[in-house]
Amino acid sequence: MGTLPHAFSLFALILLLTSGTGADQSTKTQAIFKGSTGIGAIVDTSSRIGKEEIVAMEVAKEDFYGFGNQTVFPIKDSQKDTIHAALEAKDLIDTRQVQAIIGPQTWEEVPLVAEIARETQVPILSFADTAPEWATERWPSLLQASPDKRAQMKAVAAIVQSWNWHQVTVIYEDTDSSARGVIPHLHDALREVNSEVSQFVAFSPFASSDSMSKELENIKSKQYCRVFVVHLSFKLAVRLFEMANKMEMMKKDFVWITTDPITSLVHSINASVISSMQGILGVRSYFPKMGRHFETFNQRFSTRFSRKYPREEKKEPGIYAVQVYDAMRTIALGLIKTGSKRGGKELLENILDADFHGLSGKVKFKNQNVAAAEIFEIVNVIGTGYNELGYWSNGLGFSENIHENSSYNTSMIGLGQVYWPGGPRYTPRGWTALTSAKRLRIGVPSISGYEEYVKVESDDRLGTNFSGFSIEVFKATAASMPSFPLYEFQYFNGSYDKLVEQIHLKNFDAVVGDVEIVSSRYQYAEFTNPYTETGLVLIVPARSSSKAWSFVKPFTTTMWVLISVITVYNGFVVWWIEREHCDELQGSIPNQIGIMIWLSFNTLFSLNGPKLHSNLSRMSGVVWLFVALIITQTYTANLTSMLTVQRLEPIIPSVEELLNSNAMVGYCTGSYMERYLAEVLKFKSQNLKHFRSAENYFEGFKDKNISAAFLGTPYAKIFLAKYCNSFIQIGPTYKIGGFGFAFPRGSPLLASVNEALLKISENGTLQELEKTWISPQKCPEMPSDSSSLGPSGFRVLFFITGGTTTIAFVIYVCRPNLLRLKNMWGIISAVLKRWLSSRRQVTSRRVANVEIPPKAFPEAPVSLA
Repeated sequence: MGTLPHAFSLFALILLLTSGTGADQSTKTQAIFKGSTGIGAIVDTSSRIGKEEIVAMEVAKEDFYGFGNQTVFPIKDSQKDTIHAALEAKDLIDTRQVQAIIGPQTWEEVPLVAEIARETQVPILSFADTAPEWATERWPSLLQASPDKRAQMKAVAAIVQSWNWHQVTVIYEDTDSSARGVIPHLHDALREVNSEVSQFVAFSPFASSDSMSKELENIKSKQYCRVFVVHLSFKLAVRLFEMANKMEMMKKDFVWITTDPITSLVHSINASVISSMQGILGVRSYFPKMGRHFETFNQRFSTRFSRKYPREEKKEPGIYAVQVYDAMRTIALGLIKTGSKRGGKELLENILDADFHGLSGKVKFKNQNVAAAEIFEIVNVIGTGYNELGYWSNGLGFSENIHENSSYNTSMIGLGQVYWPGGPRYTPRGWTALTSAKRLRIGVPSISGYEEYVKVESDDRLGTNFSGFSIEVFKATAASMPSFPLYEFQYFNGSYDKLVEQIHLKNFDAVVGDVEIVSSRYQYAEFTNPYTETGLVLIVPARSSSKAWSFVKPFTTTMWVLISVITVYNGFVVWWIEREHCDELQGSIPNQIGIMIWLSFNTLFSLNGPKLHSNLSRMSGVVWLFVALIITQTYTANLTSMLTVQRLEPIIPSVEELLNSNAMVGYCTGSYMERYLAEVLKFKSQNLKHFRSAENYFEGFKDKNISAAFLGTPYAKIFLAKYCNSFIQIGPTYKIGGFGFAFPRGSPLLASVNEALLKISENGTLQELEKTWISPQKCPEMPSDSSSLGPSGFRVLFFITGGTTTIAFVIYVCRPNLLRLKNMWGIISAVLKRWLSSRRQVTSRRVANVEIPPKAFPEAPVSLA
């Protein structure tokens, strides 16, 4: 190991590796690696990443391997070529006999390098963005030294969700690592936040300026989506933004979001390049830029970097520099445990046991991979630099800082003002009108059973004309929006399901018409909010209500029963009171019952005052006659109203009776309707018959082919307006459907169209169009029990007459007892009077017999008489 004792040298190096860096401690470890075969590196020496890695390795060599150490650290230039990188790796392993290799930087270079190191098991610490899961199984010595950054795609999706953008264009480099390793994760992350990728644009790593210009022009002119997610290598991205700036694609309405390969180098961009990237929003890897260790590294790195690369304007270290520094430290720890002369499988195992907090964060391998990155920084390019807006943490969301008490939010709006392309105060909508002559293709059903909603007329001279309520609502909606792409209507011959499917097949950009919003159609498109009433109703033939029993309808059954009870009760009380005074009320029991009933109803029409002998019966009769007068007048008024207004009643009273009758039932356009009636409402499939128009329904009813029909609420309005005297709506309204406009899934137009629909509804435009195109329903409403009057309105009157009659009855029944009490009281009073009189006489006699002394009565005697 060298001149120092083994135990002391091991302790000294461990102390250095765990405590930090410093020139005063480097001499203690100088001899440890003396004569070592070294550590190799494969980097792109012409790139900013490669330059940072070289300087970081030089700083790490001084910190972990000692000043003046003779250990060889050969650095090979990959020259951005996979074959050349593989040859350099072979030279490092076979000729230089290195113990470990740092690099390569791209996945395209990794497989060949790992295959060369497979037999010797020389550890390869790769910094490629992503690696497939099978890579570590195929090459056991391949270690992923940089965290897996696929979680950053969730951060990108969270940014898109924050601003309610529903469609993005993805621009990526046409390499295997991007196409298979990164882009699928971005696609899935966007789907999770209800956004879609409108277009994938792949650029070759060696794309010419002419091909890039043509592709950008195609995006600008043919795609109304203005949100771009860019996942390119740094140099290719710089070319892209310079070209986009020249084509005026870095102005208002455009959104550019960059991923880690670009954003992690934003600190190194010089003023001439960054001027073409104003307003870019980026996601980059996070590492803590604090602590004594980092400050020391930062100072030494900046000094060495500016001396080694004087032409570079920016000298700050980025994520790639600190990752390489930590990789050097990891290998050093492994060599200490193994011995500097030994490598291979033993060194690989010791490297995998590494567990420490480095400059880039926690360094610990699991399944040959460093733990995946969970925190990313959100930056915004502005002026000659950039603003650090905040952070995004996987599973937590956005925050302004990273510490234990940080508050998180699912939206980045609270992080602060974003400087967008074109200015900070304007948040882009994410889409704009197309600049080319190409228009949106709007599909319209060519044949609709209800021309009030959609009518397509073809004329050889004037062309095809589209009209109807649905067409006019769409025109009004588009006109109310600040900007809407140019469009043209195109008719489609086929079912409504096939029409909506054309959006998925890219044959139409939207669908307008009497198209029901149905869940099964969401696999092909998304719908706006419904612009008509939603629901399904049952229509059945109607007949005029029977007038034979119309005289009983002014009052409810309860009311009639109550009137009869009160009438009989009043008659009974009057009969009971008058039966002793009138011989006509005497006789057999049947005769008395008949007279009592006659007297009950006779009182309704006259008081018969002269014939009544008792004031009690007169009192009861007067009150009842008053109440009867009010009831009679109310009955007359309600009966007159019922006989004057024509009323209809359904032939089939309910859905349940329709089900039990096994009758044929019609349904309107749409295969979903047949499924709903059969699966939900339990109608037999053989009892269902499809009809297209109102006329077809009428003919079906006329020919007795159907007994009832289910129609959507919009169609039911039209049908009942045409045949208002023949049909009626019964039963509940089943909440399904409603008409809506269909757009591609994730369309950026959808949110704006919904807002515009709400606007025309609130300002009355939608109601005016409905009055113009849809005839108002004039059919009389179905009669209901609410027309008949119940006892609730007469409760007080019934209490008055019932109470009065009851009081009269009680007084009459109790009167003989009262008379007997009166006579008894008279007798008691006479007895009391006689007793008091006798007592007075006895007292007088006693006073007369007593002698009174003279002194007691000086005056003349007073006569007691």
